[in-house]
Amino acid sequence: MADPPEPYPFPESRLESDAGATFVLKSKGKWWHAGFHLTTAIVGPTILTLPYAFRGLGWGLGFLCLTVLGCVTFYSYYLMSRVLEHCEKAGRRHIRFRELAADVLGSGGMFYFVIFVQTAINTGVGIGAILLAGECLKIMYENLSPNGSLELYQFIAMVTVVMIFLSQLPSFHSLRHINFASLILCLGYSFLVVGACVHAGLSKNAPPRDYSLEPSSSSRVFSAFTSISIIAAIFGNGILPEIQATLAPPATGKMVKGLLMCYTVAFLTFYSVAVSGYRVFGNKSNSNILKSLMPDEGPALAPTGVLGLAVIFVLLQLLAIALVYSQVAYDIIEKQSADVKQGMLSKRNLIPRIILRTLYVVFCGFMAAMLPFFGDISAVVGAIGFIPLDFILPMLLYNMTYKPSRSTLTYWVNLSIIIVFTGVGIMGSFSSIRKLILDANQFKLFSSDVVD
Repeated sequence: MADPPEPYPFPESRLESDAGATFVLKSKGKWWHAGFHLTTAIVGPTILTLPYAFRGLGWGLGFLCLTVLGCVTFYSYYLMSRVLEHCEKAGRRHIRFRELAADVLGSGGMFYFVIFVQTAINTGVGIGAILLAGECLKIMYENLSPNGSLELYQFIAMVTVVMIFLSQLPSFHSLRHINFASLILCLGYSFLVVGACVHAGLSKNAPPRDYSLEPSSSSRVFSAFTSISIIAAIFGNGILPEIQATLAPPATGKMVKGLLMCYTVAFLTFYSVAVSGYRVFGNKSNSNILKSLMPDEGPALAPTGVLGLAVIFVLLQLLAIALVYSQVAYDIIEKQSADVKQGMLSKRNLIPRIILRTLYVVFCGFMAAMLPFFGDISAVVGAIGFIPLDFILPMLLYNMTYKPSRSTLTYWVNLSIIIVFTGVGIMGSFSSIRKLILDANQFKLFSSDVVD
């Protein structure tokens, strides 16, 4: 477990003796590098679940929730960036979410709360990325060899081996070129999926369209909160301070440009995928819209080449996403195990890095193979993890740092968001855990099929 911060934990002298800061979170990036990191953290293959989220909300509420959550997260990340800049100007430069929260709120308990939630999110995303990458390989394999004998866990093992090699990239900043490629990939598969959905809707095999919601009012409420949790997980990242830490100081104004880049890509992809997928498949939308386009029975609803290319793009971006969300774990590993006085590639630091990062990736790969329940787990992670870190804490940190007057609009907007999303998080946790329990009879350890 990481040590809690001291009262003024971030003078530059301490950062220089911090192996995690020196090796993993080194501050050398430009604003567009932060934009690449943010886009990879937010705009990923989880957007392919948006039509599924809409099926629990319908057209009107779906658009409303997608727009509101997008606006709230942009505002939230902007406020957190302002808090980080304020602390930096005051001589307390923060590079980790947990230490920022503990310093501003003056609570050692908050340090442990954030590190627990952040670790759960990052490990969960790492497991999910490896699982979905393995599923992508399985989809390609089954199309090339319909009678093949390889199982899902074997493809997960292949992805895990690749991730072991990629995990040795030394720092967050060293991912900037990979994350630029990730940005291109997410645009690529999003527009391929949109084109495939348009083709499916116009084809003679187009599925019947039904946009009706659950028949009972209680089921509609639970489905709606589960869908909101999924959208929250899609917009969430939980690592903005670590991303801002990669910027060369001073960071003033740079993160806003990165956010604008990220949300431009998000706007282009989120709405197009949600609208095109839900319009064609309605309340039959799968938790991965690619599965709806490639049904188990009958022909594919779009050209195989288009779907195959989309699957390849998704597979490649999942590797980048797993790398981004592993950086917090690697920072903790380096901080605890490395000696900053010796070189990053010295024998003293290189051997522990290889061993410990390999063990972390193997753990994620093993859990992905053992628990292939991605759809339900993503909703739980969104409600319990992303909502507190991305919808509640930034508002609280801003109010505690800048202390806006109670007569100002900013104070009441922030307080309203805290109250509303505390309620949404509680309801979302309850509804998503309820669905996890209801689907438990479908779960099978080391299953060769991913449960929606």
